[in-house]
Amino acid sequence: MQETLQIPFRFKEKVEDLAKELFYCALEVHDKQEELLKNIKTAFFYVSEALDCGLCNTKWEQFIAEIKALKPKLQLDAEAAYNSDPAAKSVKEVYLAYPGFYAIAMYRISHILWQLGIPILPRMISEYSHGVTGTDIHPGATIGHSFFIDHATGVVIGETAVIHNNVIIYQGVTLGGIKVEKELGNTKRHPTIKNNVTIYANATILGGDVVIGEGSIIGANVWITKSIPESSLVTYKSDIKISKR
Repeated sequence: MQETLQIPFRFKEKVEDLAKELFYCALEVHDKQEELLKNIKTAFFYVSEALDCGLCNTKWEQFIAEIKALKPKLQLDAEAAYNSDPAAKSVKEVYLAYPGFYAIAMYRISHILWQLGIPILPRMISEYSHGVTGTDIHPGATIGHSFFIDHATGVVIGETAVIHNNVIIYQGVTLGGIKVEKELGNTKRHPTIKNNVTIYANATILGGDVVIGEGSIIGANVWITKSIPESSLVTYKSDIKISKR
C-alpha cells in the first residue's frame, strides 16, 4: 500500500515566506545579508528536512555563497529593464514594481538550488513566483545576464531552454517542447535563444533542436519549430482587412 503523504501544516506558506526573504537578502548590502542569512538558515533547514532534501552544511555554505554573488547579476537584469522600457522611470521602479524582474530574481534563486541538486524546493519557489507574476520559468532553464521580461504575464520557459545574454521577451511567449512524453525527461526539449534576441508578444518557439540566431527579432504571434538564422526578422502576416461599413 502506498505510504500516506505527510505535509507539515501550512508548508507552502512557509516556502513562500522563505522565497520572499531570499529575494530581499539577495539585494541587500553585505553586512545586512549576513544578518538576514542567520534568520533564513533556520527556516531553510526546516523546509529542507520536511522535503527530505538531504541538505548538509556544505550545501548550505555553497548556497549562501551563490546568494551573495547574485546582486550584480540582478543589477544587470534591472538595468536591462530600465534601458529597454521607455515606461521605466528609474532602476528602483524596476526593483519594486516590475513583475518580470521579480520572476527573473526568483528564477535565479531557484536555479541555484536546482544546480545544488536539492529536490522539490526550487520547483516550489518557481511555482510561488508563477502565481505572483504569471511567469512560469522552470528552475532548470539556463539564462544568461541582462535578461528582461516585459509585462511578464503568460510567459513560459521550459526546463531545458537556454537563453543567452541581452535577450528581451514580451508577454505570452512560450519556449516549449514539441512532444510531452515522460521518456523525454533527460533530453533537451526546449529551444536555445542566442545573444541580443527580442521575442514579441505571444510568440511560440518549440523544440530542443531549435536555435534562434543572434540578433534576431521574432514578431508577435509567430509559431516557430525550426531554427532561425542570425539577424533575422520573423513576422506573422495577418489576413485581417478593414473596410468602411
